[in-house]
Order: sequence, then C-alpha cells, then structure tokens
Amino acid sequence: MKRIKSFKQEIRDSIVLTLPIIIGYFPIAMAFGLLSKNTSLSFRDTSLLSLLVYAGASQFMALDLISAGVSWGSIILATFLLNLRHMMMSASLAVEFKDFPKKYIPLLSFGITDETFSVISFNKDKINLSFVLILNLLSYASWNIGTMVGYGVGEILPASLQSSLNVGLYAMFAALLFPEIKKSKNILLISLIAVIVYVILFYSKLFSSGWDIIVAVIISSLLGLKLINNSKEEL
Repeated sequence: MKRIKSFKQEIRDSIVLTLPIIIGYFPIAMAFGLLSKNTSLSFRDTSLLSLLVYAGASQFMALDLISAGVSWGSIILATFLLNLRHMMMSASLAVEFKDFPKKYIPLLSFGITDETFSVISFNKDKINLSFVLILNLLSYASWNIGTMVGYGVGEILPASLQSSLNVGLYAMFAALLFPEIKKSKNILLISLIAVIVYVILFYSKLFSSGWDIIVAVIISSLLGLKLINNSKEEL
C-alpha cells in the first residue's frame, strides 16, 4: 500500500513539475503550426517536423530557411549545429540514467529538450524512470498537439493573439528559472553571464547564425562550471 501511494505521489510530482513546460510549449507550438501553414508547408510535413525533429528553435529556423529558399542539405546542417548543445545535455544526464534499463535510453534521449533537461537537472532527488518518462511524454504531447491545433485553427485567431503566442517562450523559461534563482545566487549569476556572452557574440557578428548560440552555450557553461567549483572550494 505504501509503495502504491509513493508511486502515485511520484506521478503527481512529475505532472506538477511538467506543467510549466506544457503551458509554455502549447502556445509556442501553435505559433509554429501557424507560421508553417503561412510558409505553405502541408499539414503532414508540419506534423512530421514536430513528431520527428521535436526541437523548437530548429523548427522555427527551418521555416525561415525554407522561406529563403535554402537547400534541405543546408537546413539539416544548420539544425545539427544548433542542436549540438543536446550532446552536452545528454552527456550530463548519462550518469543519472546509468541504472535505467538500456531499452528505454533511446526514448529518454529523444525526449531531452532545453526545458526537460532543466527540470531534470534541478530535481535530481526525484530522478527515476517513471519521472523522466512522464516528463518527456507530457512535454512531447503538448508540443505536437499544439502544432496541429495551430495549423488547423491558427488563421481564425485575431492578429493580436497570433503575434502574442511567442510570448509563451519567455514565460516558460521564466517559470523554470526563477524558482531556482531563489535557491542559489550562482544560478542568477550564471544566467546573467549567459545573456551577456550571447548578446556580445550576436551583435559582434563573429559567428554566423546558429554558431553564436553554440559558442555562447559552451563559454557560459565553462564559466558557470568554474564559478560553481570556486564556490565549493570556498565552502
């Protein structure tokens, strides 16, 4: 009986922690579905982009490149470069997933996004197979349902509402970040470092679009790691 109650509590915890992602993903995915329709992609192709690629920033970038007439090979390469950060995320979580059945690893890996990675990283005490599966599944479902709804009904929405859909992206990141900032000043400092590094790289035009994000992530991660190590040494 205690185990059943514990399992139910784990499910509730997973759902509660996933809610900010669900709330954030749905309007952003609707915006993607709407923009994809305006780019003249079919419902099938739009749905497959979310079902198989499942990478918001890359999907929006792909729409811009498609509109510009860029070749599919170049789009695939740009998407690969933009998503290189997922290699670091996966490497970071590999230690946490080492005791999971191997057959689930491909499924868990596919579900790792910036947002699910953040939730898992900040809740390592809750990590188990059911927690990660529920987190990934609900997030994935929200993104794909939002995409299809946006494609199907997006055009009937008022123009003001269409333009405000992307605000959900910032609200989602805020919902994930602010609770952690309250717990640690280092999180706030690392976040500010990441913003400053990216802004400098973006406006300096030292790197092409996509590469500026990747380099900013690497530099910010290294500086953040150094900061955290220094803090531990002081303690």
